[in-house]
Amino acid sequence: MRHRKANKRLNRNRSLRKATLRDIAQSVILRQSIKTTKAKAKEARKLVERLITLGKRGDLSSRRLAYSVLCDHSLVSLLFKEIAPRFKDRNGGYTRIINWFNRKGDNAQTVILELTEIKKKEKVKKIRPKEEKPKEEKPEKAAKKITPAEKALPRKEETKEKIEPKPKEHPKEKQPIKETKPPKKFIGGLRSFFKKERDSL
Repeated sequence: MRHRKANKRLNRNRSLRKATLRDIAQSVILRQSIKTTKAKAKEARKLVERLITLGKRGDLSSRRLAYSVLCDHSLVSLLFKEIAPRFKDRNGGYTRIINWFNRKGDNAQTVILELTEIKKKEKVKKIRPKEEKPKEEKPEKAAKKITPAEKALPRKEETKEKIEPKPKEHPKEKQPIKETKPPKKFIGGLRSFFKKERDSL
């Protein structure tokens, strides 16, 4: 009989159950919202709300108690500096459970476990590069001065021999196709041979 035992076992022994709830609590504090089964969410919710209450106190002993659960200094500092101050005007109800679809395979009821005060991520504005000034166009190179000696020389274009166009070839006249007799069939030749022998008899 399990009289006066309110906690659910979650089909685990004591150490595994404790580790499961600790991992869920770490994920909720880090990501603010996670998906899990309904039974796990209801058990982890108690632990998360207890941690936020410790964060609202803010003294050294509460920090040590929070570290004994989370086992991570960075998560403890996140809990005390960012998450707990959001709930200073709230006396409970730090988390909520939203029903989600049934999981494929074992058809378990999944839910979303999230904090009631979620900080939206700010979009990082991309800094555009400064517009570069258009490069000054370089002045065109001055035309080369032609000396009188160069003028006297014949140009390359004139030295080239003029290629005379070839006369167009007339299209060849179509030659008449000679009619050729079809070759005699082999069987026809044999018939004539046997016919001659038959006539000679």
